[in-house]
Amino acid sequence: MKAMIVKQYGEDAVFEAAEVATPEPAAGQVLVRVAASSVNTVDTMIRKMGADLPFAPATPAVLGMDFAGTVAAVGAGVEDFAVGDEVYGCAGGLGDLPGSLAEFIPADQRLIAHKPTSLSMREAAALPLVGITAFEGLVRAGVSAGQKVLVHGGSGGVGHVALQLAKYYGAEVYSTGGGDAQLELIARLGAMPIHYMQQSVADYVAEHTGGAGFDVVYDSVGGANLTKSFEAAALNGHVSTTVSMVELDLTPAHMKGLSLHVVFMLIPMIHDVGRGAHGEILRELARIADEGGLRVVLDETNYSLEQAGDAHARLEGGRAMGKVVVAN
Repeated sequence: MKAMIVKQYGEDAVFEAAEVATPEPAAGQVLVRVAASSVNTVDTMIRKMGADLPFAPATPAVLGMDFAGTVAAVGAGVEDFAVGDEVYGCAGGLGDLPGSLAEFIPADQRLIAHKPTSLSMREAAALPLVGITAFEGLVRAGVSAGQKVLVHGGSGGVGHVALQLAKYYGAEVYSTGGGDAQLELIARLGAMPIHYMQQSVADYVAEHTGGAGFDVVYDSVGGANLTKSFEAAALNGHVSTTVSMVELDLTPAHMKGLSLHVVFMLIPMIHDVGRGAHGEILRELARIADEGGLRVVLDETNYSLEQAGDAHARLEGGRAMGKVVVAN
């Protein structure tokens, strides 16, 4: 089969087209003919920093985590999937799990689900990693109807799913953005847009919560922005984040009695712990999407498998609006 491989990691790492053996599905796996694969920030990190990341695949490596496609073969013990089924998932590109930037991927059946019928292959391929991440952060925070939820970075991959899920579960949703295009997208997705460069945290907390703060803050920006999340949260509120590799003074969180939830959705893939939960979440996301409660925003670009490097550059350049997808 055709695959895009990385022979060595580093800032100058490039993808090369190669012919490699088509994998056979092991017990508990399905072999998926990949129709599309999306690019996530962690994919670009592995390409550049793989030598320093304990979960990076050995080179030459086939990267790519998200995908959507059609089942081509099933391994022993697989009962819920059959040849011809359309599926989606996040199941490769880490450790000893072959990636999705190829014509076929062998996927652990616990990490996939049947594709939402309402989504195209490209849309479905863009959803798994960001969808699971958004879902986990909101569930841990106990999001519920009637709450006020703030999403930082609501036009981004995780953020645009988080704000829709929060709205689906009945919350009153607000989201920060930094420009007209981002704010327009946030509004189209059903949240109240907040221009974070024109309003201070104190100002928008006063305007939208009467100074009480938000019940749940989903921070998909993270890092130093967590200080703004602590400031925006209500007493005994919840802050979920996807980026917490930073040193911070937690005093503000302590004084408010906040609960901080760190989401690292790769754990089941890296450690083979709790993989079935990902399949369950994907089934829930498919149900919500097919009910009309979730749409996937794609970048305007179209990349082929051979253009995987260009797709990575698009995401890294900060020019993308929505998920960047590679289609086979």
